[in-house]
Amino acid sequence: MTLTRGARITGAVLCAIPALLIIAWIVRDIRAAGGPELVWNFWAGTGRPGDVVPLTTSGTSAVLFVAYAAAAVAALRSAAASSVLIVTGAVTVVLRLPGVWTIAEAPDPEQLRDRALMTTYAVLVTGLALIVLGAVGRRGAPEGAERPRGPGRGAGVAVLLLLGFQGALFTAWEIRQTFVYPSELYPAWFVGGEPINIPLTEGPPGWVTGTTIMVFLVAAVGAVAGAAFARPLGLVAGGFALCSGVLGVARVIHFEMYERFPDLDTETQLNILSFVSSLLVGPVVIVLLARKGVDRTPGGLPGPWGGIGPWDGTGPGGVPQPWGPPGPSPLPAPAPGFGPPAGGYSGPPPGGDSGPPAPGFGPPPASPPPRW
Repeated sequence: MTLTRGARITGAVLCAIPALLIIAWIVRDIRAAGGPELVWNFWAGTGRPGDVVPLTTSGTSAVLFVAYAAAAVAALRSAAASSVLIVTGAVTVVLRLPGVWTIAEAPDPEQLRDRALMTTYAVLVTGLALIVLGAVGRRGAPEGAERPRGPGRGAGVAVLLLLGFQGALFTAWEIRQTFVYPSELYPAWFVGGEPINIPLTEGPPGWVTGTTIMVFLVAAVGAVAGAAFARPLGLVAGGFALCSGVLGVARVIHFEMYERFPDLDTETQLNILSFVSSLLVGPVVIVLLARKGVDRTPGGLPGPWGGIGPWDGTGPGGVPQPWGPPGPSPLPAPAPGFGPPAGGYSGPPPGGDSGPPAPGFGPPPASPPPRW
């Protein structure tokens, strides 16, 4: 299946709408803060108490902006445009949904809250439209057209290990926070409200973390299964990991914690190592999934079982193979003790994706500490 030309153009336009809205809100924050430096300090959690201004965005907006730009290009050119639009719309809806009830309770000026609420509704409608468009805008692909493909076997296993461990680590840090933060933060940590004060257009920290974990795990399972949706979803997951690593390492450098690393407590050391690993894991996942996908077929035999050669059991150049399909063979039977073993060849597929997966793990989301 492939998207029609009209659906591709419509999808690219829909992706541009939330991207432009993010730019507008970031520009608003830069003006309100008097420059990009304070906005960066807020995103990384390195600002001084006197520098706090009511900002409306976070690092999540930066990741989504890149995702929208990439999705707009993919909608016009990629064979996996349908999966890209559905994934982009689903992530948008889940991340922006809390704004429906959190914006009304925010302490910001009413005019600013009204604008943020209108933006949230517009983005939610756009996200739903992307899902519907990706699902119903498809038609049968013409003969010989490129089909959407998932990651190769080696890349899929590597992504499973990287994102799977990343999701487990994020979960562990989130559980740990329940023993560190005051109990008064919950359930507002997940659903918003007092005493949590969050950026106006963003979701509560716990909600964003839970969504990130879900993206990690679904992309990891889809990648090892060779699903076409795993590539766009995994790229979004890699973007979240990279953003978390960049902001976390920036915080470590700002407070010069690397110089005092041996003297820090074990938990802080693990936190720093998590940020560094996320900074490395994010680009690795992005590189693995940005490569062109491959067809995944089970087994190691030539033809339809995963090797080279057409479906009729012939090898390169159309030469019939003695282990081809049922029926008379133009070649004599091989002598006993030679040829493929009974039951078929069980080795690795010729030209298959091999190599050990790259290990790695990631940090908790690099969001500024809450104010209460």
